[in-house]
Amino acid sequence: MSQYFSIHPVNPQIRLIKRAVELIRQGGLIIYPTDSCYALGCHIGDKQALDRIRRIRQVDDKHNFTLVCRDLSELGNYSIVDNTTFRLLRNYTPGPFTFILRATREVPRRMQVPKRKTIGLRIPDHPVALALLEQLNEPLMSSTLILPGDDLPMTDPVEMRERLEHQVDLIIDGGYCGHEATTVVDMVDGAYRVLRQGKGEFAQD
Repeated sequence: MSQYFSIHPVNPQIRLIKRAVELIRQGGLIIYPTDSCYALGCHIGDKQALDRIRRIRQVDDKHNFTLVCRDLSELGNYSIVDNTTFRLLRNYTPGPFTFILRATREVPRRMQVPKRKTIGLRIPDHPVALALLEQLNEPLMSSTLILPGDDLPMTDPVEMRERLEHQVDLIIDGGYCGHEATTVVDMVDGAYRVLRQGKGEFAQD
């Protein structure tokens, strides 16, 4: 049965944030709020936790998992970007966007889309998510909390507890944070294409 933390969405309690990070480091799978919707998150190097996300989401190896980062310098450790793309990323981060980029060797191969060797990267604008990342001191491996058969991400932490309490280790209730997923933009090879229109408005200048 999962644990359940109520964390203030503007001023997160550091004591609870640290306990959540301990769970992540021990291989735990968590549900946490972001600036677009709730997401599943786990340690970047944990294969078992990644497999648990696959089972919950019922996705295959072509699914783009996301590394949720603190800032652009951290994002740069895990992706290959040219100067033009970097400037564009600076305009849209932090915010409700996931960018598909060429992965560096720092990204575990099991997270990359086969053949393309790409990864989704994102910098959220939410106090709870950023507090988790600051304490963890590395990115979270993440995926939108949308269940098979559903059209929209889950929004109610109480319902998450009812449906997923035996499949995740922690649910962080950070209040309502919306039902729109991120806007996904493919930036591989400088060809900017919106793959999924979500909360963020992307317009290439």
